[in-house]
Amino acid sequence: MDPIKRALISVSDKTGVVDLAQKLREFGVEILSTGGTFKLLNENGVKVRTVEDYTGFPEILGGRVKTLHPKIHGGILFVRDDEAQRKDIANRGIEAIDLVVVDLYPFEKATANPEVTLADAVENIDIGGITLIRAAAKNHKFVTVICDTADYPRFIGEFSANKGAVSGEFKAKLAAKAFGRTSQYDNAISGYLNGLDPAAAMPPVFNMTLEKVQDLRYGENPHQKAAFYGPRQRSLLSDICQLQGKELSFNNILDLNAAFEMVMDMDRKFGGHCCVIIKHNNPSGAAIDRSSLESAFRKALQTDPVSAFGGVIGMNGEVDKDTAFLVSQTFFEVIIAKGFSKEALGILSAKKNLRLITLAPADSRAAFEKDRWDLKKVRGGLLVQEYDSELAAEWKAVTAKKPGPDDSEELKFSFLLCKYVKSNAIVLSKGFQLYGIGAGQMSRIDSVNIAFEKAKKFGFDTRGCFLASDAFFPFPDSVERAAAEKVKAIIQPGGSVKDNEVVAAADKLGVPMIFTGTRHFRH
Repeated sequence: MDPIKRALISVSDKTGVVDLAQKLREFGVEILSTGGTFKLLNENGVKVRTVEDYTGFPEILGGRVKTLHPKIHGGILFVRDDEAQRKDIANRGIEAIDLVVVDLYPFEKATANPEVTLADAVENIDIGGITLIRAAAKNHKFVTVICDTADYPRFIGEFSANKGAVSGEFKAKLAAKAFGRTSQYDNAISGYLNGLDPAAAMPPVFNMTLEKVQDLRYGENPHQKAAFYGPRQRSLLSDICQLQGKELSFNNILDLNAAFEMVMDMDRKFGGHCCVIIKHNNPSGAAIDRSSLESAFRKALQTDPVSAFGGVIGMNGEVDKDTAFLVSQTFFEVIIAKGFSKEALGILSAKKNLRLITLAPADSRAAFEKDRWDLKKVRGGLLVQEYDSELAAEWKAVTAKKPGPDDSEELKFSFLLCKYVKSNAIVLSKGFQLYGIGAGQMSRIDSVNIAFEKAKKFGFDTRGCFLASDAFFPFPDSVERAAAEKVKAIIQPGGSVKDNEVVAAADKLGVPMIFTGTRHFRH
């Protein structure tokens, strides 16, 4: 292992850089630096030389060009065991640079701010830094590259143990990480620029680079390995805080996502205290209550207390003592909420395996709505679509009998719940409480029958409830069953070749029906 004799250090994130530089100087390493990094090291008594002094060329264009110089890149890129290249750099007065410690302008952080301007975003696109990282990573046989402060301690340990050198294996690992970082950075820029026009067509190239957030207990089944990946700039579920409980599994996160999306959607459209219970990625219960979160949870649990066992709870508020006590009476896997009171934590801490999850305070409706793409992996590719964010394109009463003036919000609530139920989806609700669900059936009438049977099984009087369907009724049979159960109104997208027959059946049976023009399949 050849010792490191010269290092270039230029970082935006100054965390730990003084300690790193001091360790390098202990082994006699010459340090080149620029701008703020030079100033910080100099102020802390670290002997450092400016890049400008080394190259003989000043920074120009307000700092846009600092390290883009042959003496810098020649010193990084030359192949040490190539005699011709060694003579070339010697004749040109170029000295070897053996260590490059560089990060990138914080583009992801800057563009995460909803107030960022295009000009600010552009100024946070790094050119010199990414060029240095790529050059050093390419020549990692001879050059060590560090682009993450998290790697400083391990580098210092190996550098000290090897008396001023590092192994080829360590250099290779750092190089792989460096290329991952530059790819991630370019993808963030491409994604931001493509997203400037939300009305534009699907991007011609879909770029995405994620880094591991955490290893998971296992995948969908215990014999499958799994991990959770997220963007470098953490947000939403990649930035959750787990207060207690076992580590999360693959299925936990899938159900967490369903609970989070559903409760956020309910909250932003209706407000109030919102609660959902998710089981196998379908809601087994949901409710909105104006008085308390405890009442919302109690109503959600009433929908199907049997299926709720082992489910995931989503709530849009802070879990208080009364809600926690009620929750503690049933076995649940996970609760995701805005927070937990001290008393609630005291009650729920008795259930050691129950995972309690909160979102980072920075998360908001704006962050939720900014997350534009819904992705589904298939063998050999990726399906990309916009999230299903539009509830109804139109609101058209198609029957002679119209819904009452107070029925619109309840119909919207029922139809919103359909978005989160596997197709074919049928939802029954009343008083902003989910009564019954028919999910994942190959026939729509089967879903209708299941929804009524489930509701009655748990003691609900379905007379006067509202029925929502995620897609059109292909035949009048579903309407006939709904009328026999004396539902108050039906909401569905419409669009069947037999719409006239379905509407005629509703008119004959006196059931008001709304067409929305928007389908909500969930596969």
